[in-house]
Formats: sequence, C-alpha cells, structure tokens
Amino acid sequence: MADAQPCHRHVMINGKIYRTVSDRAWDVGRRVADMAEMGLELQAVSPMPELLSYWMDAAPADELLRYINDQIAEMMAASSGKLAGLGGVPLQDMDLALAELHRLLRMGFSGVELGSNINGRPIGAPEFEPFFAECAALGASVFVHALRPAGMDRLIGPPALQQILAYPGDVGLSAASAITTNLLIRHPTLRLGFSHGGGTLGLLLPRLAEGARVFPLLAEKLMASPTEQARMMYFDALVFDGVALRYLVERFGDTQIMLGTDYPFNFHDRTPVDRVMAAFGDEAVQQRLLYDNAMRFLGRGEAA
Repeated sequence: MADAQPCHRHVMINGKIYRTVSDRAWDVGRRVADMAEMGLELQAVSPMPELLSYWMDAAPADELLRYINDQIAEMMAASSGKLAGLGGVPLQDMDLALAELHRLLRMGFSGVELGSNINGRPIGAPEFEPFFAECAALGASVFVHALRPAGMDRLIGPPALQQILAYPGDVGLSAASAITTNLLIRHPTLRLGFSHGGGTLGLLLPRLAEGARVFPLLAEKLMASPTEQARMMYFDALVFDGVALRYLVERFGDTQIMLGTDYPFNFHDRTPVDRVMAAFGDEAVQQRLLYDNAMRFLGRGEAA
C-alpha cells in the first residue's frame, strides 16, 4: 500500500501498519549504489523477519514465502553477482519447510533466514532437528534473526525498544538453546549464524560454564563446553561500538565474526567497514572480518 511518498510502502499486518519501508528494500539499483558508498561488494538479502509468518496457517505462509523468495531471486539475478539470498521457509510445517529449502538451493540461494523462535519455540527444540540435519547435509547456511522477542512486557518506552533492547536477549537465548542441545556437535558441518553479535550470548557463556561445574545434570547434557560450541557459530558485527566488536572477537574468535548492517532500515550501521578498520589494526584480522568469514559462511570459500 502506497503512502504520500511514492518511494515508500507500508507493511500491513492484521490491517495495521507494521512498518514503513523505502524502496531500497527492493530497488536493486539503489541498493547496489548504497553498497558502494558503504564499501561493500556483496550483500545477503533476506525477508523482513516479521514476514517469516510462522504464526500463519502453513499453506498461506508457504505461498507468501515462495512469493518473497522469488522476489529475492529476481533481485539476485539483477545485481550482477552483488546480492546473495537467504530465503524464508514455513518452519511451522516441516514438510513444507524442507520442500522450500530444496527449492531455494536449486535457485542458487546460499541458505535460509530463521527467526530466533518459531511461535515461542527456540531453534534448539527437538521438533526442528530434521530441518537442521537437512541444512547440514545440503550445505545450506542458516542465519538467525530476532523475532517477536520475549520480555516485551518488561520494557517501558516507545515501540522501537523492541529492536533496541529486546532483540539481543532473544538472540542470546536462541543461540544458547543450540548449545544446550549440542546442535553443532551433532551437526559439525552446519553453518549457523546469529544477528546482533549473538545478542546476550557472550555474557551467558561464563554462566553456562559455571553451571556445568555446579549442576551435574547440565554437565551430563553438554557434549562440549559452551565456549567451544559457541566458537563453532558465526555472528554478525552489528554492535555499533568498537569495544563491543573487540569483545566479540575475543569471545568467539576472529574466524567467526562477519559484517552485518541491517540495511536498509533506519537502525542500521552505515559505516561497517570503517568500524572494523578502526577497531583492529591487524590486516589479517581485518581480512577475515571484512571478507573471509562471510564468504565461508555463505558457502563461497575463503578466497584471497
């Protein structure tokens, strides 16, 4: 639905405006031009998380996601190789999700985007095991973004606090669920990444480690230490701060951090390359954070 500005559109959910977005969300020419200004050569495109539509009936959600994925495929084709695709799947129905996963990979997508929870269930829940097993077998990348986070009732302030404060908590709990269920130990080839620097996960790891020493039942469940498992994951660098970025590298390793921008929304990092260059003087570290890690996550190897 158009508003007074012809280059903007409303995203409508249940008859209400959820968010107004600019044409940079779908205009490949404008997006590629902005990428050049930001110092980017390749950008992964995925659905707006709310459009993953887990709360819809599976059949219409599948229809919507197939349409969105087709639009992303068209953007990829028009971008001269500058856009990669991470599509959406209706994970509320395993058969439909697996079918769309296969279709995405046939269309040249790098993998999928998932929400941090699927109708309140974290990604480590056992019912999602077949999906992650198939992603590992097929070499599909999985990027997890915050979605309908827990704790909204504890926030006081404008709705934007959901993005600012609640998203990192839900991402951290989602990543922790993958650790406490040994997801990557069972599927070591799975490329699993998390938005917003992994949210609160970095601060949860020491508590998990101490908990394993104190509570025998937790120790019995963990097939490897929380830190070892976390260092098998990927995390974006979208933390808006050099000190926080250096903390991510110290906690997770400089082979696991890759650029994230949240482009084209207002709350995005407009100078992601400059932030990495300012935080790290080592050229080898810069190379990994700016290029190698993302290429490996997207299944494109570690080109020089």
